[in-house]
Amino acid sequence: MGSRQAQLKNWARQVWPYADRDQLEITPVSGDASFRRYFRASTPTAELIAVDAPPEKENSEPFVRIAKEWSEKGIHVPEVVADDLALGFMLLEDFADQQLLDRLKSEGDASYLQALETLLGIQMLPAEGLPNYDAAVLTREMNLFPEWFLGEMLGITEGWDSLLEKTYQQLIESAFSQPQVCVHRDYHSRNLMPLVDGGLGVIDFQDALIGPVTYDLVSLLRDSYIEWPESTVAEWVENYRLMLMDVGFSLPDSVGFKKLFDLMGMQRQLKVLGIFSRLYLRDGKSGYLKDIPLTFEYLYRAASTHSEFSDLKEALSGLIPAMRQHELLGQHIASEWPKP
Repeated sequence: MGSRQAQLKNWARQVWPYADRDQLEITPVSGDASFRRYFRASTPTAELIAVDAPPEKENSEPFVRIAKEWSEKGIHVPEVVADDLALGFMLLEDFADQQLLDRLKSEGDASYLQALETLLGIQMLPAEGLPNYDAAVLTREMNLFPEWFLGEMLGITEGWDSLLEKTYQQLIESAFSQPQVCVHRDYHSRNLMPLVDGGLGVIDFQDALIGPVTYDLVSLLRDSYIEWPESTVAEWVENYRLMLMDVGFSLPDSVGFKKLFDLMGMQRQLKVLGIFSRLYLRDGKSGYLKDIPLTFEYLYRAASTHSEFSDLKEALSGLIPAMRQHELLGQHIASEWPKP
């Protein structure tokens, strides 16, 4: 047991809200794409999730604050049972291990309806106190693509600057042309947890911002961990547009809204390709390599769909040989890829 884990265990025993704290043990549950680590803290009578978020690398204050605010508004987020932000430790309500991803293949429509209803609840929340998803943040995220995917992963350092500058401007303009709402920022099937009572738990919300209404919808329906037929995605997108209209949002017609969705997806996919590359190259998390081809394919398809991105489509096509030849990434690329 490492020193941080031992310290977390001792702290958890001190703040444990139940009678049998002397019997408490902690076992690793999972990590995520951050520096946080998660453990199941358990005794014979109770279980909670213990979080180790080193304060020099992770600021847990937004998590604690947003958890309280969203819970008061009816969003199923884990209760923060105890916290010490100076140490970077938290004890949270345990939502167990099942992710929405685990039930999508068998219960796709019902699961997504519940996820969309939950998302609508989040987007109806007052957004006071949240930072803005402004042009600087959007650009900083997209710059992960040339830095980590093009440069560090594929060794490509020239020839993209003017194209990316043009692409960024197009995507940012689209993002700001739509209603700005409370954005979870990572609303996908691994961060949604089916609960015993039939509700849907929401985790990993600490980076919430005020941003484009299609952002979380893209995170959910262009999920890097599962793919759906385009006709199915289009149907879900239209259903959500109608849900938004029913509660008073002013939105474009179905074609215009789908374009907002596609372009918002392109911004996120540029970011995610950079993040997955960084997780592998900097942090040694090779498990994300297998998710790069689908993420790239989403980006390629969107650029192919909208004629103003024809130059980007051509440039992306030029990356495919280098991706296939990459020693590890190439192992996760199918022979017929990307699909049109």
